[in-house]
Amino acid sequence: MLFSFSLKSQSLDSSLVKKRTRILLGTEVLGFSGMLYGLDKLWYSDYPRSKFHWFNDNNEWLQMDKVGHFGTAYYYGWMGYEATKWTGISDKKAIWWGGTAGFAFLTVIETLDAFSAEWGASPGDLIANTGGTFMFIGQQLAWGEQRLIMKFSHKPSSYAKYRPEALGASYTEQLFKDYNAQTYWLSGNIASFTKKEGRLSFLNIALGYSGDGMTGGSSNPDFNALGEPIPSFQRARQFYLSLDADLSKIPVKNKFLKSTLKVINLIKVPFPGIEYHTVEGLKWNWLAY
Repeated sequence: MLFSFSLKSQSLDSSLVKKRTRILLGTEVLGFSGMLYGLDKLWYSDYPRSKFHWFNDNNEWLQMDKVGHFGTAYYYGWMGYEATKWTGISDKKAIWWGGTAGFAFLTVIETLDAFSAEWGASPGDLIANTGGTFMFIGQQLAWGEQRLIMKFSHKPSSYAKYRPEALGASYTEQLFKDYNAQTYWLSGNIASFTKKEGRLSFLNIALGYSGDGMTGGSSNPDFNALGEPIPSFQRARQFYLSLDADLSKIPVKNKFLKSTLKVINLIKVPFPGIEYHTVEGLKWNWLAY
């Protein structure tokens, strides 16, 4: 991620463009292969394979997994665009070729799902992948920048311990599997829309979404894989309104620091905020993340 965000496009001769394109393609193939291997070990290795099949999971996890697909397609599209610009091709080609990297990667994951007896290819996932891809591409074509940024935050929940086989036994597994612990944000930069630059040009307004009380997909099971009883939890949606910061708007001269801020910018900056919990009502959070 740091590598792709630190790349700079420039005017290059055709031979160097071809050379850099080959380097980029090779790097992406190796990187995606490694990630797919890791995902196979994390998600699929404990379940039997099956024939290609579809599975409608739109009612599971309060749609948190769909928001995750949307955000992942957006993140990878952004990184793909930044990396593709480095090859020296035109900006418009970089938008389309690099911006669809997330969709391509997630389509491979859907194929893995399709051949797993536990899951299946999900039409809802494909729609979310498409939406995240075109959120990036659309803004880049319209404004030449990302005024609305998908952001992510994570804080461990108290539910994983009751069903670690589904929500994760370690922190790394919980980072991906425990949807109670994840929050996705749509963060908009105020100055980008008002065209009023100033000391607070980095200030954003963020809308967040998460789920709570989930120990199963469409419903909460009574027992875990070991036969141990699971307490009864009320499943609820959580909506947030908070401030945020666009770290890419902070003026810095150091190239490495600037690239680092771009990567960190995908994570919601803690700020006070209002939460609406569909079971417990309105809440105030001194630090919403």
